[in-house]
Amino acid sequence: MFKPEPFVTRLTFAASDRPEAQEARARLAQRYGDAGEEKAQVIVALGGDGFMLETVHRHMGSGKPIYGMNRGSVGFLMNEYSEDALLERINAAEQAVIHPLRMTAVDVHGETHRALAFNEVSLLRQTRQTAKLRISVDGKVRLGELQCDGVLVATPAGSTAYNLSAHGPIIPLDAKILALTPISAFRPRRWRGALLAHTAEVTFEVLEADKRPVSAVADNFEVRHVVEVRVGEDRDVSITMLFDAGRSLEERVLAEQFSV
Repeated sequence: MFKPEPFVTRLTFAASDRPEAQEARARLAQRYGDAGEEKAQVIVALGGDGFMLETVHRHMGSGKPIYGMNRGSVGFLMNEYSEDALLERINAAEQAVIHPLRMTAVDVHGETHRALAFNEVSLLRQTRQTAKLRISVDGKVRLGELQCDGVLVATPAGSTAYNLSAHGPIIPLDAKILALTPISAFRPRRWRGALLAHTAEVTFEVLEADKRPVSAVADNFEVRHVVEVRVGEDRDVSITMLFDAGRSLEERVLAEQFSV
């Protein structure tokens, strides 16, 4: 359970561009006050999962916990919206400490791009032709050629997002595992991906990059025309997300595995 010292009394509110999120921000700030980003003890994010990821990236260097409330279309990472007893809910909240993936991508011009992803790093074909990729894990080639629409590496927190839509496995938060999941694999057809230790480094080499261009996306940061992408967990970076008591992210991930 999240037990900060002193008792949380100072909040700041961030909202997506959706009208309902902006209206909620105004009402909550009037009711609870807005201490501003520098003085606040907790950041309250109002929107959907996409906005939560934006908020996480914007504030990951602050060390401040983030408590989300759903004012968007998707709210797996968000708590239910209620304007009542907000301070009590936050002070009783359970925490989830999330470590991101670090993506290092080299494009066709030899430029190196780096970004963090709290959900997943995806490689995606840019044209009508399938991508051709070679996959290595910790320096050893594990798949000499994968023809596909794409492939992704997902964190446990992100395993219920794009990874699940691509028929990848849901991973418990404390499993210390990453999901490596193909997107519409054409050859080999029967390859369904792999589960990797969280310490693994995955390297993707783009074959025939000029004919079959590929982009790499770390959450919402995209690099086009990549030739090599390395992905590994960054344990030196973390973010704390807060969830209502009894509705922790770990519980949501577990419940998702039994949904029908």
